[in-house]
Amino acid sequence: MKALFLLRHYNDIDHITPVIVRWVESNHSCDVVLIGNPQFLQDYRIQFLSKLNGVVVTLIRKQLPALLFIKWRAQTLILGRGLRRTILRPIADLLISVLSIDRRQQIWQAVTWKLLTFSFANEEAGVVVFDWITKDSPVALEWVETVVAMAHSMGFGAVSLPHGDSPHSSQLIRHGEWRLQPNDLYAAGRIFDRLVVPNELCAQRFRPFMNERALAVLGSPRYCDEWLAKLKTLLPPSPLGHDAIHLKIVLFLRKNEFTIFWEEVGEVVHMISAFPGVTLMIKPHTRGGWKQSFTSNSALRKLANVHIADDDVHSAHLLAWADVIIDLATSVAFEAIKAGKPVLAADYLHAGRSAVADYLPETALWCRDDIYQKIDHFLTHGCGHFYNETHRRRFLREMIDGPDTDVLARYVQLLEELTKQKR
Repeated sequence: MKALFLLRHYNDIDHITPVIVRWVESNHSCDVVLIGNPQFLQDYRIQFLSKLNGVVVTLIRKQLPALLFIKWRAQTLILGRGLRRTILRPIADLLISVLSIDRRQQIWQAVTWKLLTFSFANEEAGVVVFDWITKDSPVALEWVETVVAMAHSMGFGAVSLPHGDSPHSSQLIRHGEWRLQPNDLYAAGRIFDRLVVPNELCAQRFRPFMNERALAVLGSPRYCDEWLAKLKTLLPPSPLGHDAIHLKIVLFLRKNEFTIFWEEVGEVVHMISAFPGVTLMIKPHTRGGWKQSFTSNSALRKLANVHIADDDVHSAHLLAWADVIIDLATSVAFEAIKAGKPVLAADYLHAGRSAVADYLPETALWCRDDIYQKIDHFLTHGCGHFYNETHRRRFLREMIDGPDTDVLARYVQLLEELTKQKR
């Protein structure tokens, strides 16, 4: 059986690579086509995949004639949210009106035909795999719809796999979200044969827009035991030095689209920096961190024990280095919980309620005093015995593992079912 994986950014590479590895270990083959930044060819996970038997890794620009790629890329930019959120939106609207849907479809279909016929030329069964796609995704929804429709017409399945998790247990978390109702941001999931989520909290986003059979809750491929064990052998050497003297704290930031109370985040950073014996590392979000003015604040950069993590420092490096994690509702905190490292869910620093604080009340921070008292406790008594183990086990079972810890086997089984039913 063969799969075509279309990957576009850091997060879906991070979460879908485990599925690809288990897929080829199950004696299947696949093509991995990168439709985002070509620099991801240098990503350590992509480098690992490219060396596996049964995996072919390539860039979409290498799959297409130059002129066709330019047209595809231009249409993607015009329809994408990035351009339409700038002062260039009127130009984008004008170009969309000039490029009628019929003309755009000619490009979408030509690109899709190239990709599908290349990957499945000699295949009786196949499945096309995207990550989660929404109407705000940088990749054009029109094109994704075309890929799925043409895959179906050629007899292949189409599935959407997770590129993350649901770190929020509340709904109104972004700028401009004011009504408590199903968010049609997630309605695009219904174009696929199946959409996979790691847990029930994620399923609630998509369920209002999909029939129940199309939604599969399979556990987290990124944070399951099997992948975490393998990831340790793949991760490049950490650029972070060993430090047994200081209490090492990592603060993971979120994208700007989420409502963060940045003034108070700054206050917290300065308060932490005043503790003797503490080192604080701040990790901007892997997508959109460059848009945050917070980490370029000159006063913050003058703090001797506060550092901004470079791009080549992966989250896994930081989690291995850290003693304590302060979380603004990111799923990267899940790995720390799995490892038993203390996570402080700083819910008062953002507009949402985090899944971590809901499942593990001992992690919740509701005011500045809470942060001070927690750090003072860690400095005085160490970081052991932080979690209520009953709370932690329930979190792992319901948010990461599912019915058992053989998570990746369930993903492979689902992909196999989709190829079989389209035979």
